[in-house]
Amino acid sequence: MSGVELSLDILALLFFTGVLAGMVDAIAGGGGLIALPVLLSTGLAPTQALATNKLQGSFGTFSSTLYFIRNDLIRLGELKFMIACTFVGAATGTLIVQRISTQFLAGIIPLLLIGNALYFLLSPTISDDHRSPRISSLLFSLSVGFGVGFYDGFFGPGAGSFFAIGFVGLLGFGLTKATAHTKVLNLTSNLASLIFFVISGHVIWSIGLTMGIGQMIGARFGARLVLRRGVRLIRPMIVLICILISSKLLLQSHPG
Repeated sequence: MSGVELSLDILALLFFTGVLAGMVDAIAGGGGLIALPVLLSTGLAPTQALATNKLQGSFGTFSSTLYFIRNDLIRLGELKFMIACTFVGAATGTLIVQRISTQFLAGIIPLLLIGNALYFLLSPTISDDHRSPRISSLLFSLSVGFGVGFYDGFFGPGAGSFFAIGFVGLLGFGLTKATAHTKVLNLTSNLASLIFFVISGHVIWSIGLTMGIGQMIGARFGARLVLRRGVRLIRPMIVLICILISSKLLLQSHPG
């Protein structure tokens, strides 16, 4: 048991946090930046918060993925190997993180996220236009699919922006299409991690399901905004989320 008293006020806070996190995550990733502090503030242990975050986040990524599929931005049949590589990577990362420290990543990831932000901010090629891919889908699956999946299971912050930059920079996707495909792989890595957290008994279901309902609503709204606004909305949101996550990680590693 979590030991958290779920009053009506706390349930309302969890629900509306889920709505906001789902909307942000559907547009640019980084919903955990909103959800995790709230989960920790309820008194959950860090492992419980991480596990419950995977549960509630899975609702949001499922909702936005389903919306993008119904609007013909995603063809799951073409992504089978990519999904498989991401699942194996995330499962591997989740198993390894339970055995070694993630401290060294806390110093590296902010720099990569700042690099991502600069790329999306300054690159003239960021648009909704499609370009020729630089690598094959097979190589992308083995490198970005497995690699970012592993990272999401192992550590997590900013995984959505790493998937997005891979789709744009390596496969030549337009930003709206890249965002849609990112949700599929985010959902895959979330589910892979969630399975192992469920087995270990760390998920707090009452909290995760409450936030999950909010996530589904927020993610659907965010996915609709992606289709309506496209690159004009996604580009600044990814830059903002990358900066916020990197700032948070830097402050955590240098609390003084």
